[in-house]
Amino acid sequence: MTEDTWDRVQQRLLKTVGHNNYKTWIEPLELQSLNDDVAVFTVPTNFMGNYVGQNFSDLILHEFNVDGFHIQRLGFKVAVQTGASAISGKRAPLFEVMDDDASDIALAEAPVKAAPSVVKRPIAESETLEALQAAPLDPRFTFDSFVVGKPNELAHAAARRVAEGGPVTFNPLVLYGGVGLGKTHLMHAIAWELTETNPDLNVLYLSAEQFMYRFVQALRERKMMDFKHLFRSVDVLMVDDVQFIAGKDSTQEEFFHTFNALVDQNKQIIISADRAPGEIKELEERVKSRLQCGLVVDLHPTDYELRLGILQTKVQEQRMTYPGLSVADGVLEFLAHRISTNVRVLEGALTRLFAFASLVGREIDMELTQDCLADVLRASERKITVEEIQRKVSEHYNIRMSDIIGPKRLRSYARPRQVAMYLCKQLTSRSLPEIGRRFGGRDHTTVMHGVKRIEELRTVDGQIAEDVEMLRRTLEA
Repeated sequence: MTEDTWDRVQQRLLKTVGHNNYKTWIEPLELQSLNDDVAVFTVPTNFMGNYVGQNFSDLILHEFNVDGFHIQRLGFKVAVQTGASAISGKRAPLFEVMDDDASDIALAEAPVKAAPSVVKRPIAESETLEALQAAPLDPRFTFDSFVVGKPNELAHAAARRVAEGGPVTFNPLVLYGGVGLGKTHLMHAIAWELTETNPDLNVLYLSAEQFMYRFVQALRERKMMDFKHLFRSVDVLMVDDVQFIAGKDSTQEEFFHTFNALVDQNKQIIISADRAPGEIKELEERVKSRLQCGLVVDLHPTDYELRLGILQTKVQEQRMTYPGLSVADGVLEFLAHRISTNVRVLEGALTRLFAFASLVGREIDMELTQDCLADVLRASERKITVEEIQRKVSEHYNIRMSDIIGPKRLRSYARPRQVAMYLCKQLTSRSLPEIGRRFGGRDHTTVMHGVKRIEELRTVDGQIAEDVEMLRRTLEA
C-alpha cells in the first residue's frame, strides 16, 4: 500500500519538477513509513534530505494530500549513520532529518562536514572521488614555452597576474578563443606557476567533462557530500572547456553553487571556453552572469608574425631531437603564411616535416616541404565565399538570404547587408564591383559606403562590433 502510494506520487512529481530534478532529488528517496501526519524517507546523505526538504517539501506534501493522506511533515533518515546532531526548533518544521541514535526527530540545518581530501598540487583528470592521486600536468605547457604576440598578449598578461598568487584581483578569469590558440597551454602554465611558488596551495585542474563525470559518479554512489567537500576545499579551481556543460541542467546547477561558494571564500576560479560566455547556447543565464562578472579575455586568431614566432621556437625544440637537420631560408615564412587555421595544425606540420626529412636524409627545403605537407597545404587553401558569408549573416540576423541580396532598404535588412559587404571585403579577395554584383547588381560605391559605415559603427556600437567579430570567427572556424 505504501509503495503503491509513493509510486503514484512519484509519477505526478516527475511531471511537476521535470526529468533532471526528478532523477537527482526525487528518485533516490525511499519511502519508509506513513505514520500519523509524518512521511518518513530513507536518503543517501544528510545533504539530500536537507535539500529535498527545503526545495520540494511543499510539492510532496501536496501530492500526498491529493491521495487522501493528511501528511503535514516529512522526515528523512540517512541510510548510513552520519552522526548528525539534534537541533531543536521553536515550531514544527515541514521537514526533518532523523538520527538513528536520537530518541526524537530533529531539524538538520547544515550538512555534516568531513575532512577535505584535496591534494596540495595540480590534480589531473584521471582520478576518482575516492583517491585523488596527483598526476603531472603537461611539462611542455609553461609560460617559458608560450610564444607571446599581439593576438594573445592580454590573455598572457592576465594569466601571469593570476599565477603570481596573492590577493584575488579578478574572479573568475575566463579565457576564450577558437581551437589551438593556447587556452589549455595558459591553464597548465598557471597551475605550474602557482604550485611551484606555493607548494601548499590546493590547485584543482580538470575539464568540464570531468567535472560532470564526477558529479554523476557522486550521485550514483551517493557521495554528494564528498563531491561538495572536494570542490569547495580547493584554493584554485580551473575548469577547461566549460561550454561542455551547456544544456546539462543538473551539472550547471552544481557548478553554479560551487562557483558561488568559492567566490564567497575569495578563492580563485579560472575558466576556459571556445567562445565568450554570452555566446554559449544552452548555458543558463545565471551561469553566464557569474562567468561575465570577472575578467573575460579573448585569444584572437594568430597573425603571421605570431605563427612565425611559434615556428621558430618549435624549430629549436625539434633540433634537440634532430640535431643534424637544417631548414632552408623561406620555409618557415611559407608555412606561417599558408597554414593559418590553428597552432596545433602548424606544430603538427612541422613535426611531420622534421620526421620525414630525417627518414629520407634530406635538407628541409621548399620542395620537400610541399611534397611532405601536400594534404595539409591543400586543406589550408579553403576559401571563404561571398555566398557563405551571405548565408551566415542571414542566419545570424534571422532573415532570408533573398532579403540580403534584394532591393529592400528597411534598416532590418540594410544593416545586415552592410555587415555582409564588410565581411566580404575583409575575408575574400573579391573586388568591390564583384561584391556589388553578388548583392543584387549593386554599384561598387554602394559597397564602399556599406563597408565604411560598418567600420564607423564598430567603434561606437558594441552590438555591431560583437556581431561582426562572432560572424568572422564562425566563418574562419
